[in-house]
Amino acid sequence: MDNKRTFTVLTDLSLITCIVQRGWGNDIVKAAVLAGAQGATVYFATGSGMRERLGILGLAVEVEKEVINIVVPNEQADHIFEVMYKAGKLDTPGMGFIYITPLEKAATFIPENVFSKLKNREPHP
Repeated sequence: MDNKRTFTVLTDLSLITCIVQRGWGNDIVKAAVLAGAQGATVYFATGSGMRERLGILGLAVEVEKEVINIVVPNEQADHIFEVMYKAGKLDTPGMGFIYITPLEKAATFIPENVFSKLKNREPHP
């Protein structure tokens, strides 16, 4: 490995994954960003299983899904999770599913000026 290359390892992170009906992803990402998320990865997927279990309601559950992944600091995870849940109307049967996965570590390039600000910030209460 090149000795001049460095990277920053991030800890105390969580991955929020939200699986919703196609067409809902943008609203959920916008709400998450307004709540403090730095960005999101969104991709399309095909769902199965729940449609059959909902019986007659299954007709309204589309097979096409959007999957949203957002990496957030642990201190923001619960708040952003709740905002995403509400924005996606996940309290409605068949609308989707959301969960948090703890991340052991992650790495990416962080510009020095941004890294300095992160190191010097005060923790939120």
